[in-house]
Amino acid sequence: MKPQVVALLSLGLFLFSCGCSSFQSSILVVDRHLVATHQVIRPAGKSVEFGGRPVDMVLSPDGKTLYVKDNRGLVVIETHNWKIRQELKFERGGGSMHGITVNRDGSRVYATTAQNILFEGKISPTDGRVSWSRQIILTGPGGNGNSHACGLAISSDGKTAYVCLSRNNSLGVIDIDSGKLIKEIPVGVAPFDVVLSENAKQAYISNWGGRRPKSGERTAKSSGTDTLVDDRGIASSGTVSIVDLKKAQEVAQVQTGLHPSDLSLSIDGRILYVANANSDTVTVIDTVTRRAINTISVRPDASLPFGSAPNALALGEDGKTLYVANGGNNAVSVIGLGEAKQSEATIRGFIPTGWYPGAVATDDNYIYIANIKGLGSRNKNPNRSDWSVYWYLGTVNKVQIPSKGLLKDYTTQVHANTRVPQILKAWEKSQNPTKAVPVPQQIGASSVFDHVIYVIKENRTYDQVFGDMQKGNNDPSLCIFGRQVTPNHHALAEQFVLLDNYYCNGVNSADGHSWATEGNVTDHLEKAFGGFTRSYTFGDDPLTYSSSGFIWDNVLLHGLSFRNYGEMNYAEPIPKTLTFIQIYDDFKNGSRQIEFSHNIGIENLRRYSHREYPGWNMKIPDVLRVDIFLKELEKYEKTNGLPNFVIVYLPQDHTSGTSPGFPTPQAHVADNDLALGRLVEGISKSMFWPRTCIFVNEDDPQNGFDHVDGHRSICLVISPYTKRGVLVSSFYNQTSVLHTMELILGLPPMNQLDSMAPVMRDCFTEKPNFTPYTALPNRIPLDEMNKQTSQLNAKQQHWARKSMEQNFDVIDGPDDSTLNRILWHWSKGTDTPYPVHFAGAHGTGLTALDLVLVPGGEDN
Repeated sequence: MKPQVVALLSLGLFLFSCGCSSFQSSILVVDRHLVATHQVIRPAGKSVEFGGRPVDMVLSPDGKTLYVKDNRGLVVIETHNWKIRQELKFERGGGSMHGITVNRDGSRVYATTAQNILFEGKISPTDGRVSWSRQIILTGPGGNGNSHACGLAISSDGKTAYVCLSRNNSLGVIDIDSGKLIKEIPVGVAPFDVVLSENAKQAYISNWGGRRPKSGERTAKSSGTDTLVDDRGIASSGTVSIVDLKKAQEVAQVQTGLHPSDLSLSIDGRILYVANANSDTVTVIDTVTRRAINTISVRPDASLPFGSAPNALALGEDGKTLYVANGGNNAVSVIGLGEAKQSEATIRGFIPTGWYPGAVATDDNYIYIANIKGLGSRNKNPNRSDWSVYWYLGTVNKVQIPSKGLLKDYTTQVHANTRVPQILKAWEKSQNPTKAVPVPQQIGASSVFDHVIYVIKENRTYDQVFGDMQKGNNDPSLCIFGRQVTPNHHALAEQFVLLDNYYCNGVNSADGHSWATEGNVTDHLEKAFGGFTRSYTFGDDPLTYSSSGFIWDNVLLHGLSFRNYGEMNYAEPIPKTLTFIQIYDDFKNGSRQIEFSHNIGIENLRRYSHREYPGWNMKIPDVLRVDIFLKELEKYEKTNGLPNFVIVYLPQDHTSGTSPGFPTPQAHVADNDLALGRLVEGISKSMFWPRTCIFVNEDDPQNGFDHVDGHRSICLVISPYTKRGVLVSSFYNQTSVLHTMELILGLPPMNQLDSMAPVMRDCFTEKPNFTPYTALPNRIPLDEMNKQTSQLNAKQQHWARKSMEQNFDVIDGPDDSTLNRILWHWSKGTDTPYPVHFAGAHGTGLTALDLVLVPGGEDN
């Protein structure tokens, strides 16, 4: 095996291939690793890697084995030699967000799936290998559907299991001998973790969604349950339920921070520690008095904004130290507990980890840390060919408990990796009047822009669209929507700036729209990849939103105006049975008689949304959408009323595959391209052009390939003050767009992640060019339709049928791997090999001083 490294412009050394089987372990030696969020990963200790996203883990009673649950199943690691003994997939479903335990004699391991199963694994006394011995079914609310079981605990006698049934809002009681769910005890909203008192009289349950709402309180639905929300629509409650197990009823609830997740009980059972992932705190609860007695902030610096995301914790063996996984900081907080009072706490320091730590365990000598994203989508499996950003490379670190001196060094490293000075500097406000510039240096300084137009599109990589460009870091062989399909994208990149080092922070639309509008994603989204059972959020689940809010909340809070066109809106034509051709013909002939229903789950967004502009629906052409926007732009010109911040959603570049009755993939993308061209033309020929900046990006890059990185995507920056005809290879990402827009509008950042994002100043000049843009006509007919299966050859029929099996009614409904193949073979022909060697790299770059060593390999 050989490490494979490629030079990448300003990023210096850049790893794009690691050739590691998802069922093969290796020791990963890491110096520095820059990930798509612009954070530096440099974990302490030794790392073991595997092809999944680890979310929870437990040590065996003898401490010799670490059982890790990831999105696929179980990873068994030997702690003495730090090697993977076994990887065992769940026979059905994927790993839920939390929940794995071992019985007291170490003979059985139990783990929950994201759907409705508690798996029991029998541990061999001879070689320690696990085999699934039982599947215990845990049905959803009212005995139907999926319960989304999470945390679990086994009674000391081994006869009873207690499981958090997230969608049921209950604690399930399971008789282990019979394997039956015998009782459900109602608790709060979305129970996450459970721990038992030593005397087994009480259970403590963290409720992600907090208490049940009272009549008249503001609520929104989360997976079918009314959930308390604030005036922004974000879940606003977190609690711990105390359950009397003998009475089988909840006897108290204690208020905590938001997203209370992992729990840890002190040795004497007197103190309960609660990790609050959406509040950056740990709540300390006195179990006798049943009240919170302390709240510990775990941010690396007290001045930092939200973003540390403490989602897991573990007590040291001596009970005097608490280790907290700060997912947002890629670090573990080390908290010293008071000798006399365990409620007292002092942050001793921080230990650097892999990308987004999500579970912690300890023994006398070591801290074990499971990193959900590890090194991102860096895993390559020669036995599979569905390569994409979904090829995860999770890691687990084994770190010796550090001395005081080493912990000090670790803490310094965490501050640097987390970019603490850069974040704090981003919050500095301008104190003196300054000359207006495109992007000010500080918050509140003058910008030449009064208006920002933010265009959000769907699912394309850089090479898919710009692989045929004459300049930049491109691979023409991976381009399937080139100049013939996207003449306006190409013209805009050529006339303004071509960004060939731009990355999406996330993986799919569930986290992609959050990154694009919140500049952050919650623990809910990072841990849900075993199955988005609660929700695949598109503005319809308050438990998935960051407490720091959305970009429009930031805009409105600071007295600026806002208008939304389609973002986070599920639209339907009226009636629903109308086809694309009927809708397009109605638009083309000018009758415009068809109306659309709207479904926006966030009340604060719905209030500022255009009521006629349709959101997601592949039957609705983007040219129709933009026509609605341009008509309102004409009204704004009469009143000088263009809002300061405008979001325009153009989703048609997602495509409908090769499904009969829908446009061809190139027609879908051509429609998207023409709509974008018309939007830019309209703005550039309006009275607002001298004071307007347009940003265009994709929500995620999941449905395509890129020779540099699976997260590399397209971004356009269009304004009179944008440089003309220039290639910009500076590292930027989705949070860079947010940070840049915030500075233009005079807004503070929302959280740590957009604070640290590089500002896109290299795209701008202080010498304006007010020449307007003229949209180029489409070269592909927008009503070019996919053929019926009877008109296709055998291989084409195969992919057409595969396309018909996909669900295009909802965001990311289709299987991403299948859709990637459909698009590839539609563009390149059914006999062109699928590019397995390009479909798995992850958004990460290295500076010239960085080095990552991983196993290399050959692609099959």
